[in-house]
Amino acid sequence: MDNNRTIRKEQPGDIDEIWAVNTEAFGSEAEANLVNTLRKTGIPYISLVCEIKRILVGHILFTPVELIGDTSGLRITGLGPMAVIPELQNRGIGSSLVRAGVQQSKAESCDAIVVLGHPGYYPRFGFAPSMKSNISSEYDFPDEVFMILELNNGSLRGKRGIIRYHDAFGKL
Repeated sequence: MDNNRTIRKEQPGDIDEIWAVNTEAFGSEAEANLVNTLRKTGIPYISLVCEIKRILVGHILFTPVELIGDTSGLRITGLGPMAVIPELQNRGIGSSLVRAGVQQSKAESCDAIVVLGHPGYYPRFGFAPSMKSNISSEYDFPDEVFMILELNNGSLRGKRGIIRYHDAFGKL
């Protein structure tokens, strides 16, 4: 079934299906509501979906984050949430979404991507614990689960500080 997968940008008609995918994948409405809240704020975002035979089965969102105190114009985006319907998890759909999102982030001139995620999953895409970059999250999580991927070589050189997410994330 998943040989015919398509990764594409979110379309206005996808909103209800994206909500359903996030709700099903996470087992609650919290992440789905977060996606809707972020979409309504008007901030620039990258939202990609995966569909198989015209059925939406996965979603990934990237939104801007701030490196507190940095005035260099550094563009960092945060990956998350990412959702794949449970019956199709572990079949490469999430990986396809991450790769497509990284490419889209590069195309939109982002310097780096941060993610709060599984330390056994995200390093395969080049993410490394952010503590190696002297950058941390505003949220209190173990160092190994907050990771960063530098998209433009050297863009994080000499940078340090705390990543601040959109306020909507604090309500999760």
